[in-house]
Amino acid sequence: MERVIKNKNGTSTSAFGTNGRINHDSSKFYNSKLYTELGEKKILDKNGNEFPNYLENKFILGSAENMQEIPDNSIHLMITSPPYNVSKEYDDDLSLKEYLQLLENSFSETFRVLVNGGRACINVANLGRKPYIPLSDYISRMMIEIGFNMRGEIIWNKAASASPSTAWGSWQSASNPILRDVHEYILIFSKGNYKREKKEKENTISREQFMEWTKSIWNMNAVSAKRIGHPAPFPEELPYRLIQLYSFKNDIILDPFMGSGTTAISALKSDRKFVGYDISQEYIDLSEKRTAPYLLQTSFSFETEKEDSLV
Repeated sequence: MERVIKNKNGTSTSAFGTNGRINHDSSKFYNSKLYTELGEKKILDKNGNEFPNYLENKFILGSAENMQEIPDNSIHLMITSPPYNVSKEYDDDLSLKEYLQLLENSFSETFRVLVNGGRACINVANLGRKPYIPLSDYISRMMIEIGFNMRGEIIWNKAASASPSTAWGSWQSASNPILRDVHEYILIFSKGNYKREKKEKENTISREQFMEWTKSIWNMNAVSAKRIGHPAPFPEELPYRLIQLYSFKNDIILDPFMGSGTTAISALKSDRKFVGYDISQEYIDLSEKRTAPYLLQTSFSFETEKEDSLV
């Protein structure tokens, strides 16, 4: 354990435990051998691009493996929960290699479109038992290889709303006990700088929210798939918290696997704008229906606005 030595200039890392984190100098820790081979993945081109007006608050039918509509360095925050490829009705039956390639392609595109300092948040559950598939580990390694800096991970504790599973394997026996997951992960990454410059941007998170949501365990109930109309929705509270923590008012929020539109709803409720992709017209229709009450109506379709912008 480290110990923190306090002085008039703040605290600094020592060899024992600490209870101080105000104005803390951690340079000794980050200059240690543990970090010498890692280093921060920096971005040389820090110039951002304007996000096209005709794409604001739009759902795009297509694969996030090619987000050709979106300019480089124009998105501020990505939040998604990718399809789990476990034979749900909206999944393709991909091999693990094919599935991970789909994610890598999509998250490489995410890296391209994020601004310097932009964040990527991925909600994922690990799968199976014979053997257990640690998707969170695969995705973390993948994101680092793409070029992201990892910021941490949040444990989403669903215990209060978890269904009463009976998948115990061998009942009250060491023969074959099986763990029953009541949690998922939210993996947090940055492109380039960890810090985004404020530059007259407005925060919308309260002091109480900041204190609670910077903890690494979140207790939230799951939501009913039947009620939402999608087989794997996440609760609106999940993207809402991430939006409050990791973006400013009027930022652009991307969800490359939009599904039922929950990220979009949370963005609109937070005075942000969104853009999302999905390969299913059925789910785009569902997302548009769910977001309609939060949107100002416009007489222009996505294609009309796109054509007008090119004139």
